[in-house]
Amino acid sequence: MLPGKILHGRTSFSWADGGAFLVMRSEIDEPEVPSGIAVIGTDGDSKECFMLYFDERGVSRRYMVALRSDQWLWWRDTPGFSQRFTGSLVNGGTRIVGKGELCRDGVNWEGDLDLTYTRIS
Repeated sequence: MLPGKILHGRTSFSWADGGAFLVMRSEIDEPEVPSGIAVIGTDGDSKECFMLYFDERGVSRRYMVALRSDQWLWWRDTPGFSQRFTGSLVNGGTRIVGKGELCRDGVNWEGDLDLTYTRIS
């Protein structure tokens, strides 16, 4: 969505309530992309994983989440604005390199933000 532009920011992950939820907080240094928070948790009966997202614009969304082998996936299928993200774990899990896509018409997917997370100590 922002061709040729590299954005910088920070994302932290922390466990809440003894590991019941994973909280992801993101802060972006550029005004084009909002800072936000996501809470990731599972439904014990269905074994499904969900992410509830909220950002500083007041946008709130629910995504399905899956971890498969060396990939982190999240997606939402919503008429008029579906999204999906695939993040690949690389360098022994110290980096996640991901590609986001969106679909506005229910058929055609277009590039959204590509994200790279790098673990720092």
